[in-house]
Amino acid sequence: MSQPLLHDPLDLAVAWAEAGQPAALATVIATWGSSPRPPGSMMAVSGGGRIEGSVSGGCVEASVLDAAMTAMHDGRPNLLSYGVTSEQAWTVGLACGGELDVLVEAIGPGGTLPMAILRAAVDLRHQRKPALLATRLSDMHHILITRTARNEPTSVAGGPIDPHLAPMLEQVFRDGRSRRVTSADDESWFLHLLTAPYRLLIVGAVHIAQVLAPLATTMGFAVTVIDPRTQLATPERFPGIALVTEWPDEALETLAIDTHTAIVTLTHDAKLDDPTLRTALDSPAFYIGALGSRKTQASRLARLAADGIGPERTARIHGPVGLAIGAIGASEIALSILAEIVAVRRDAALGRHPGWT
Repeated sequence: MSQPLLHDPLDLAVAWAEAGQPAALATVIATWGSSPRPPGSMMAVSGGGRIEGSVSGGCVEASVLDAAMTAMHDGRPNLLSYGVTSEQAWTVGLACGGELDVLVEAIGPGGTLPMAILRAAVDLRHQRKPALLATRLSDMHHILITRTARNEPTSVAGGPIDPHLAPMLEQVFRDGRSRRVTSADDESWFLHLLTAPYRLLIVGAVHIAQVLAPLATTMGFAVTVIDPRTQLATPERFPGIALVTEWPDEALETLAIDTHTAIVTLTHDAKLDDPTLRTALDSPAFYIGALGSRKTQASRLARLAADGIGPERTARIHGPVGLAIGAIGASEIALSILAEIVAVRRDAALGRHPGWT
């Protein structure tokens, strides 16, 4: 199995269980009103009381932790409902006007979440393949589902797909949102879309990258630094960060760039930046950024235009890279870049930087 991401609840829960620790997963399966976390949000709990992730932004975590400890002890799942109309709402502090349902399950032999299914789910995510965990809430029966090359849902583990469920599976895959549904035979299911982790590919093992890579990791991005200059791309300079020392355009061709991928070039070297950008512009990456001043960016765009890449395509490049926060030095520039990536991911209208030198 792949190395678990630092703060990913599913990865960590499986890793804890693999290491022989009791573990449980709490998952938001439905929300109403102003609940702060959408369906599909997860919180992992270890037998030692470690928590990763969130189901409410802090309002109900203590109560969910208690339920997770109980589930790890007796193996029984627990479906919790919180809302301002219940007496429990005042106890747990959900005073923001929202309501949510949270499913808590223990992992492994003593629980209702089978390890084989979770291992397969984690592997699909790390291969950046579609993954959906369907849970029948009446008996906690789980089916792990992916999509074929023809975009048809197919079972990976847990048995065949209930034919009553098939139309709703396609809807969830298409919309990209987890949801609780009622099938045609009146069964209640939670369809949990396990999207691939957001990923940041950094081209250029430079000083800014040394700050940006670990900062992005703490934000939940899977980070890879790409640079053929092996004297720069070293484990000592990037501890715990995946390194690729191929030429960037060759590396990008093998990294399965998808709509959850951001790409940033930091080299100031046209021999590395330009091939990276040409490859990135042919991909569905949600963010493409390039370090440099306005003059550098203008020269870059002129070279790309000479290669037949017109302004309608190069408009995707965020350059000069980063938000206009008046940043000085590598640490603040890295913060500016990551802030812009998050803003684009969230479709927020924020300012652009006047240009780095």
